[in-house]
Amino acid sequence: MTAPESERSPMSKVTISIAEAERLVVDLFGKAGMPASVAQPAARALVMAEREGLPSHGLARAPFYAAQMKAGKVVADAAPTVTCDGAVIRVDAGLGLAFAAIDAAATAARAVVRELGVAVVSVTRSHHFGVAGQAVEPFARAGLIALAFANAPAAMAPWGGNKPLYGTNPIAFAAPRAQGDPLLIDLSLSHVARGKVMLAQKSGDPIPEGWALDVDGNPTTNADAAMAGTMVPSGGAKGAALALMVELLTAGLAGANFAYQASSLFDDKGPAPNLAHFMLVLDPARFAPGFTDRAEAMFAAVEAQDGARLPGARRMAERAGRAAQIEIAQQLYDTLTGLARG
Repeated sequence: MTAPESERSPMSKVTISIAEAERLVVDLFGKAGMPASVAQPAARALVMAEREGLPSHGLARAPFYAAQMKAGKVVADAAPTVTCDGAVIRVDAGLGLAFAAIDAAATAARAVVRELGVAVVSVTRSHHFGVAGQAVEPFARAGLIALAFANAPAAMAPWGGNKPLYGTNPIAFAAPRAQGDPLLIDLSLSHVARGKVMLAQKSGDPIPEGWALDVDGNPTTNADAAMAGTMVPSGGAKGAALALMVELLTAGLAGANFAYQASSLFDDKGPAPNLAHFMLVLDPARFAPGFTDRAEAMFAAVEAQDGARLPGARRMAERAGRAAQIEIAQQLYDTLTGLARG
């Protein structure tokens, strides 16, 4: 239950059901001109991020998306188009949000991989990929292996440089298990996702040292300076090299914008970001028999070590703990409801 406005503090929280949260996003996007059929995949993705304990990719993004729709930076009613050429699937997101395009790509990929054993997906003219693991997890639950990359607006300098050129460029991988939740690997090629810095900037909090550099290439704990500067790549030179690889596999293949050509995901200024995604889906049954058994032997070896856990385990536990409802800041809830009412 929401507290009276006079009793609210800046730190107040509100608890809402999953259904209410998704409905709120659909209504909010509807006010910005997005049909419910297109808004629903976006709502599911944002609310799932909240359930998984990833608020930087959750409901805090919705006001930015809505503002971009109203400004024309995002085409609110864009319907993705899909073209198949053997194992290659090309998806045009139409300069809309990414989520409906990701769903369309997944539907096509499942059909192709069952026929050919492999599907390669290139998504162009897209937007923020969201939580990358969400794109690959459904494949693993269907017994398939999936790998996904996405580029993002420039936030990281090439190793040794000090001007943003690469995006934080997430990588995600999912593989099926004999029972239970699949293995899920989801990481940003920056030390942390830039959305975490954005949240710190919005709240006025400092960020930990090692996350970002200022415009002069110096380490900073100031979120404003970090947003104006560059993110630190994960693994130093290795992370920067992988970010370049992702740029080529996404924007390079799709004919979309490289990171340094893309506009911001956090404001309604400029043209559409025109980002790209890449997915590779494999049917392990087309390879050597017994993949799941061999995978389980590896997983057991990991879990046998004290303190070790499989990637994705924490996220699955977070999600299970928020199966029915989520808790968000009262201020964010008020913003979302205000926008949804128009």
